[in-house]
Amino acid sequence: MRKRWKWIIYASSIVALVASASFTIYCAWKVYAYHQPGEREINEHENNAYHFVLVPEELDNDYWRLVEKGAKAAAKETGVHLEYVGPRQANIDEHIHILEKAAASKVDGIMTQGLTEKEFTPVINRIIEKNIPVVTIDTDAPTSKRTAYIGTDNYYAGFIAGKALAEDTHGKANVAIITGSLTASHQKLRVQGFKDAVKNEKGIRIIAIEESNITRIQAAEKAYSILKKHPEVNAFYGTSALDAIGIAKVIEQFHREKETYIIGFDTLPETIHYLRKGTIHATVVQEPYEMGYQAVKAMVDIIKGNDVPSVTNTETKVIRKQDLPLRPARNYEVKHD
Repeated sequence: MRKRWKWIIYASSIVALVASASFTIYCAWKVYAYHQPGEREINEHENNAYHFVLVPEELDNDYWRLVEKGAKAAAKETGVHLEYVGPRQANIDEHIHILEKAAASKVDGIMTQGLTEKEFTPVINRIIEKNIPVVTIDTDAPTSKRTAYIGTDNYYAGFIAGKALAEDTHGKANVAIITGSLTASHQKLRVQGFKDAVKNEKGIRIIAIEESNITRIQAAEKAYSILKKHPEVNAFYGTSALDAIGIAKVIEQFHREKETYIIGFDTLPETIHYLRKGTIHATVVQEPYEMGYQAVKAMVDIIKGNDVPSVTNTETKVIRKQDLPLRPARNYEVKHD
């Protein structure tokens, strides 16, 4: 009986050993097969080889969400890995730090604004010297070595805003300008374009220019202060996406909707709301979705060695209440989760 049990145990051990060896050989084959991609897998890897970074002026901004939306759509089409990273709120030092960090990580391409010539031009030049292409969007850095610019002609945008105000007020208005930044190049261009458009209008006077730091709250505070100091002001021009919104809140607080003209920038949901109500009379429309979309497409072409225009201006126009709704909706509407 004892001898029989020994044979049973011996046989079981042999079976277990054979099974273990077979399993080991099978697993080894699977690992080998897994690490030997076919032609299709190799092509898919190559199509996803590019790593781009999009650095906006600020993350919590519906305008930049539209830029992100367009960039992601193009990234999906081209098989690009896209990162969207930037300051929570506009901050030049943080913005530059993020650009430098992206360059240090040796990404394939960087898309960003050229907010101020003094700070951004040297940074962009250093990135280019590392053989990383830079495409500026929304705001150009024309004196830098940037590879291409895709976005609004900001001087022209300010100019058509001035012409629209002159037309809508019949050339008679005491105007206050609230700008997102007194130093950012795109904001300065929008102010200068506006000034040049109205300079020959004898009935239009620019009473004050104040800075909002691209916030609704400060735009409202500056509008309130202007109306207290200069009650004769009967028209406002806001040069950033949030300025007209802050101005509109104050105008309604003062119950001056019928006697005060407002022209702003962009098509944020609140802007459209005030446009429908008639508190805001006009707004300059940009194409942030197209900026993001075309920037990614251009960056792919640049890396592949294809020719890309140095400057590509996206469409800019002035709209009023009667022009609503805007189409295509993808260019102007942000859906929040």
